[in-house]
Amino acid sequence: MRASLIQIAVNEDESVQARRRRAASLVREQAGAADLVVLPELWTTGAFAFASFDAEAEPLDGPTYEVMAEAASEAGVWLHAGSVPERAADGQLYNTSLVLSPSGELAAAYRKIHRFGFDRGEAVLMGAGSELVTVRLPETTAGVATCYDLRFPELFRGLVDAGAETLVVPAGWPERRRSHWTLLARARAVENQAFVLACGTAGTHAGVPQAGHSIVVDPWGEVLAEAGAGEEVLTVEFDPAKAARTREQFPALKDRMLGLEAPRR
Repeated sequence: MRASLIQIAVNEDESVQARRRRAASLVREQAGAADLVVLPELWTTGAFAFASFDAEAEPLDGPTYEVMAEAASEAGVWLHAGSVPERAADGQLYNTSLVLSPSGELAAAYRKIHRFGFDRGEAVLMGAGSELVTVRLPETTAGVATCYDLRFPELFRGLVDAGAETLVVPAGWPERRRSHWTLLARARAVENQAFVLACGTAGTHAGVPQAGHSIVVDPWGEVLAEAGAGEEVLTVEFDPAKAARTREQFPALKDRMLGLEAPRR
């Protein structure tokens, strides 16, 4: 399976409409090069551009979905279209990821459960999701998480229990905590014996420099590919079946005790 992580730059001098068109063009360029394409978190506005969330919020079938659905269909790829500020029917905002099929249909939507900011920013402007989301791709079951979720291992355990073998994590991770980004991506891969595809952004979001360094990690914690700090498309080929083989060869997940009924021996 081949995956392309589009580490797009979010620059304030580019309009949201222009960035949508540019991102769609980058998706189309992956036709024949990738089976799965991933965009970052809140790439339409910037993850730290809090003042833009309300103005740019859109429904699930809004302009980002429309542009990305067409691009996914034309490229013939599964597309994790990153996340957008979603405005629900009741007016509540969510940080919501969209996963589209190669026909452009909405295969899944995930509302970010762990919101960053403590007592400001996303944490107070957006509602918290409540449901774990997995998507069955042709060669693997993908579990979907977003950015700050990476710090909460119990979420990923839940995704594994739901059948995930590949974990897809779009993010708008700040450069000042880049070491955590790499460490946590590898930790989630090792402890869950799963592939981790973590796609970050380049550029600066409302004055906050972004980490970039999108990364693909295998179930043993080995880094298969890592981007630099600037805008880049990171493409990697991996064998999704390695997750099942790893779990069979080193069955650590079978020895889980907490959160499960104690096994009978």
